Amino acid sequence: MGNSKNIPYGRQSIDEQDLKAVTDALTSGWLTTGPKVAEFEQAIAKISGVAHGVAVNSGTAALHAAMFAFEVKEGDEVIVPPMTFAASANCVAYMGATPVFADVDPDTLLIDPAEVEKKITSKTKGIIAVDYAGQPCDYEALRNIADKHGIFLAADGCHSIGGSLNGKPVGSLADITLYSFHPVKHMTTGEGGMAVTDNAEYDKRMRIFRNHGITADFRQRDGWFYEMQELGFNYRITDFQCALGLSQLSRLPEWIARRREIAAIYDKEFAAMEGIAPLGKQEGAKHAYHLYVINLEGENRSDKRKAVFDYLRGHGLGVQVHYIPVHLHPYYKNNFGTHEGMCPVAEKAYEGLISLPMFPLMENEDIEYVVETVQTALRQG
Repeated sequence: MGNSKNIPYGRQSIDEQDLKAVTDALTSGWLTTGPKVAEFEQAIAKISGVAHGVAVNSGTAALHAAMFAFEVKEGDEVIVPPMTFAASANCVAYMGATPVFADVDPDTLLIDPAEVEKKITSKTKGIIAVDYAGQPCDYEALRNIADKHGIFLAADGCHSIGGSLNGKPVGSLADITLYSFHPVKHMTTGEGGMAVTDNAEYDKRMRIFRNHGITADFRQRDGWFYEMQELGFNYRITDFQCALGLSQLSRLPEWIARRREIAAIYDKEFAAMEGIAPLGKQEGAKHAYHLYVINLEGENRSDKRKAVFDYLRGHGLGVQVHYIPVHLHPYYKNNFGTHEGMCPVAEKAYEGLISLPMFPLMENEDIEYVVETVQTALRQG
């Protein structure tokens, strides 16, 4: 890529192996709901350390299917962090339930178990933990809370596939874990997602949900009869997308390794740089680095962030901000009465966050250019 000064914050990698896998699937006679879907499900479940995978057409669909599996309903509350993409909370609202926002740890920006405990009520149905930027949450503490109160624990692992905590892979740390295969993620199916679980009943419910609520039992009957037993959605994914996913999965370990290499260079360079701080690391966690996030320090952070952000964008870096805290979005303010001051740690952090380029195709000279440009921006900002 060189110093083309056009470096996005994320980018997919598609090679000849991927093209052949998709072409083979397109000419196989199966376009959708065929053998590649099941093969992909089994492969992702295996690397997740669980028995079941349910492939769907987006990470959001996976979140929605999980809430259906947990039988979330109107009157229920589900605890979520504010430092995430809106879908992590929207899936609760889809069920007619209420997302309750628990603040994050100031060092890692992962959901704070102590804050979760404070938010539990008689209406609490479960917790959705979000592995922000690719780092697994404190699942031991969260599991203890969930078990104590008899509620579910879901993991939004859309940033963290390939990561682990205390030697256990992401995917095996919660009751259901959700992945995204959007092009900017670690591996892609174009659009797509998956829910993985060890629970056979959850697996069954999510399979029904992704196919209009129709049971598969009709296959054992007379060939034409079927029953819609639940109100489901059409969240199916195609065979050629899953063929792409299988091809991509074969390179996931090397891509994760490269992301960690890039992060290590960033860590070293930014440690000595005044005015910014990378996010903290959780003990025992192996980070998957979907994002590399820096946090600006000092006063007037919001103004400083704008100046630095604009400078970086003006010099060819496609930086981003992840995320506007979900409870500050107008929809949540208008419909759930959320407001500024509810999650002060997330709100303060948001004022200084910038996501830097992080993807395996980056060359070392690209990384050097990012570091130098950030340094210059900080001096000018």
